[in-house]
Amino acid sequence: MNIITLQSPGNILFSIGAINIHWYGIIIAIAFLAGLAVAVYIAKQENIDPDEIINLSALLLVAGVVFARLYYVIFNWNYFSKHIAEIFMLWQGGLSIHGVIIGCSAIFLVYAKVKKLPLFKYMSIFACALPLGQAIGRWGNFFNSEAFGMPTSLPLRVYIPPEFRPLEYINHEFFHPTFLYESIWNLIVFLILFFFVRIRFKDYGGMVAFSYLILYSTGRYFIEAIRLDNIYSICGLHIAQFISLLLIAIGMFSIFYSIYRKKHPYKQ
Repeated sequence: MNIITLQSPGNILFSIGAINIHWYGIIIAIAFLAGLAVAVYIAKQENIDPDEIINLSALLLVAGVVFARLYYVIFNWNYFSKHIAEIFMLWQGGLSIHGVIIGCSAIFLVYAKVKKLPLFKYMSIFACALPLGQAIGRWGNFFNSEAFGMPTSLPLRVYIPPEFRPLEYINHEFFHPTFLYESIWNLIVFLILFFFVRIRFKDYGGMVAFSYLILYSTGRYFIEAIRLDNIYSICGLHIAQFISLLLIAIGMFSIFYSIYRKKHPYKQ
């Protein structure tokens, strides 16, 4: 049996004097640019001003990073309350996609209201591009040796250095590469949304955005079950699993409502 073992070369790409250029930041930048390229492409197809997409993307980038970090810090406050300075060390990882979804949804609501833009059309454009960015961005976790799963003896595994292992698994070397599982799932979600949902259901308001919530959250729910970086739980579920179920419910309700309103399109 062929064994594929992944091992991070380290979290620093190169250094310029005392300045370190981290893989995590580079990966996030590539992920953002890839997602932006998809969003602009879709906008042009739908006769939407690409400049509006670019301007909104810049706002969402800043807001997304802030909300993603805030979400992560809140649910890891026991640690960060004792290491305040590390709250701002984004290159160490710790950006939650659920923080992005919640925070940027609020930004969308305000932005669309102020600019008088079709809310669900814009949300669907970005929701279609988001999973591609996520698929790329998850590799930042690989270089940081984080977001891995339980110990495994499967032929596909990731080596985690001792300093990054939970104490109870300090003697284990190989773990589930859950960052890879989610990266692959996100790529599948992107392909489904871009090549099928976006085209087949283009006349249904927000269908791509709602489908994203369901598809991404379904994969995240199952992958989260084997991750080790879970501290809090609700109703016996990891917090990310609980949020995933909530987003699935929101997505399903919204799809049914969108279908119901098909004969009476949203007026925006």
